[in-house]
Amino acid sequence: MNDPKAGFIGKAVERREDYRFLTGVGQYTDDVALPGQTYGYFLRSPHAHAKIAKVDTAAAAKADGVLAILTGKDFEAVGGLPCGWLITSIDGTPMKEPKHPVLAAEKVRYVGDQVALVVAETLAQAKAATALIEVDYEVLPAVADTATARGAGAAVHEIAADNVCYLWGCGDKAATDAAFARAAHVTRLEYVNNRLIPNAIEPRAANAMYSRADDSYTLYVANQNPHVERLLMTAFVLGLPEHKVRVIAPDVGGGFGSKIFLYAEETALVFASKRVGRPIKWTAERSESFLSDAHGRDHVTVAELALDANGKFLALREHTTANLGAYLSTFASSVPTILHSTLLAGQYATPAIYSEITGVFTNTAPVDAYRGAGRPEATYLVERLVETAAREMKIDPAELRRRNFIKTFPYATPVGLTYDTGDYEATMARALQLADVKGFAARKAESAKKGLLRGLGYAAYIEACGIAPSNIAGALGARAGLYEAGEVRVHPTGKVTIFTGSHSHGQGHETTFAQVVADRLGIGMDDVDIQHGDTGKILFGMGTYGSRSLAVGGTAIVKAIDKVIAKGKKIAAHLLEASDADIEFANGEFRVAGTDRKKTFAEVALTAYVPHNYPLDRLEPGLNENAFYDPTNFTYPAGTYICEVEVDPDTGRVRIDRFVAADDFGNVVNPMIVEGQVHGGLAQGIGQALLEGCVYNEDGQLVTGSYMDYAMPRADDLPSFVVETVKGTPCTHNPLGVKGCGEAGAIGATPAVINAVVDALAHLGVRDIAMPASPHTVWQAIRAAQTKH
Repeated sequence: MNDPKAGFIGKAVERREDYRFLTGVGQYTDDVALPGQTYGYFLRSPHAHAKIAKVDTAAAAKADGVLAILTGKDFEAVGGLPCGWLITSIDGTPMKEPKHPVLAAEKVRYVGDQVALVVAETLAQAKAATALIEVDYEVLPAVADTATARGAGAAVHEIAADNVCYLWGCGDKAATDAAFARAAHVTRLEYVNNRLIPNAIEPRAANAMYSRADDSYTLYVANQNPHVERLLMTAFVLGLPEHKVRVIAPDVGGGFGSKIFLYAEETALVFASKRVGRPIKWTAERSESFLSDAHGRDHVTVAELALDANGKFLALREHTTANLGAYLSTFASSVPTILHSTLLAGQYATPAIYSEITGVFTNTAPVDAYRGAGRPEATYLVERLVETAAREMKIDPAELRRRNFIKTFPYATPVGLTYDTGDYEATMARALQLADVKGFAARKAESAKKGLLRGLGYAAYIEACGIAPSNIAGALGARAGLYEAGEVRVHPTGKVTIFTGSHSHGQGHETTFAQVVADRLGIGMDDVDIQHGDTGKILFGMGTYGSRSLAVGGTAIVKAIDKVIAKGKKIAAHLLEASDADIEFANGEFRVAGTDRKKTFAEVALTAYVPHNYPLDRLEPGLNENAFYDPTNFTYPAGTYICEVEVDPDTGRVRIDRFVAADDFGNVVNPMIVEGQVHGGLAQGIGQALLEGCVYNEDGQLVTGSYMDYAMPRADDLPSFVVETVKGTPCTHNPLGVKGCGEAGAIGATPAVINAVVDALAHLGVRDIAMPASPHTVWQAIRAAQTKH
């Protein structure tokens, strides 16, 4: 598909990048082999909490092939890994912000904490030498449980004696409490939003090189936002000149948030590369990833919903303890606060909402953004409450939602957001139709004949994507801008190279961005090349996370294209001896309005670079423009998901029989890619609901440290999804009218599945089920309910 006359927006164009992936010629960080390559390996703490009395590296230093050994003492003069969002507690005090050392010096604070880096000629030599390092630990009591971390007795950090990082609030507490006081019905749930380990298919990796020739560094790294990585590392940790550090994020095999952050490993490699004088490569083993990648979720929550006698929502409130792990990761502080509590209105016109979040330190791996980042936790809270309230008040779950849907826009929620547009009835109606809810009773009866319990669960989610604008985010504590950058470089022959600050690690940007550019300029997609992931080539950009790429990064590109077209009109006006105001541009042609006089985009491009008879006093040569775009608001995709399960009461096994997703993503550039994003999100949301659960024991040891104990969803765990993008309500504040889609599936799937499981067991008296709803967990819930009755 390369005919510009047919247009490219809304077309299911096959992903251009897939050829290199499917034929094995993609280049990931571990594929990068530099001249003089050496290898790094990290010694990690086996204890969750301990003082380091002594690190003896003498034997290791004499081992074959060893080039250098670095410990925490080598990093005493540098900064700690920074947190990018300041949260202020209810009492006005800033969050507790302990130093996050590159390598532990005085204490280790979780199993997997980095203690030493060994650099050797080969990886095998580095691993062998690491085993020779002797560390004298003084083991201390560990704090591993989220619910009891506050005031646990043992302190993870001296500056937070009670292990509380912050106590933060959002909403009107007085109005919320007053609404609860007059409510006809109150639904209350206490639950745990289970901790997850990201498990991207490509583990984290880095390859750092120092050049004596110009005193510069180059870092290849599996990362989602290379410019932010560089800024944090140079300005806040190592104190290096930013322009002397080049960060390249080549092909990246999935991120899901876990590759947004600045980690200790790549920072240590950059530091060590100058000492060694040769490039150093490190690629995480899967066991290291389990221990040291930033984890997700891990909330202990009490949530309540107040309703009047007719089922109208009056108020919602929550008290959540959020586990932040041993240190504050890059955006950890904002996930259970700014990114979570502001979404508690959901799709509903709830007049009063109050959220109170206690962020706690524990002796576990840091917790940060994982696909959805606060939004899945908010949607789970809201949709479990709504479903439970419907059952308690004997109101159909779809009907209860419809009674409370927001119907007029823009709508200002009581927790700080303003939804610009939406049509929640449309996605609900379509989901009901696709799911054949009317036929559920008959299917339930058929399941009963087989001795199985069938349940139906709903989730009506909303998501805030492309966090913005920078000035408001800054007022809320953000320590970075939230814009994106794009550059359009038109070559003399009319071919175009796009440089974008967004980063693609599975989203298909090289296809969708090319569709946007080709459609806008009226040229073929084959004439457009997309470049990303290299700070040496790209304008300073903020990277990819929070479903922001097309809405924010794509808009920056469009704005740069508009500048190209504006200059092209001036050039065309000169060539056609017309006024600038009389030139129109469409379908790749500059035309004098009302005539057949025209110049093609390629002709104008050539003139820009071969400026013979060119008004140099009014127009400079070249056709190259850039733009930065800072959104004025989030985008708000929304949808309804309906899940149907069968439960075997004898074994507790849950089988998802049907799953329907009806989404409103605004305007859609490539429906095939959107559907793929939804499928992936659904798999991860279902994984959390039924399979995945990160467990630490009371000593802070990771019990689920491999795939033997941490269950990932497989193909046979998933149904054949029915996914449809409903004719949407376009975003009103970006020129493409697009909304984010990458996290929706992970946000809506989890509550839909759990609501379906609870529905199947409700007649037994089961009101809630812990996640993951494994066969053992479900079987226990069934037996407990039967015992009560």
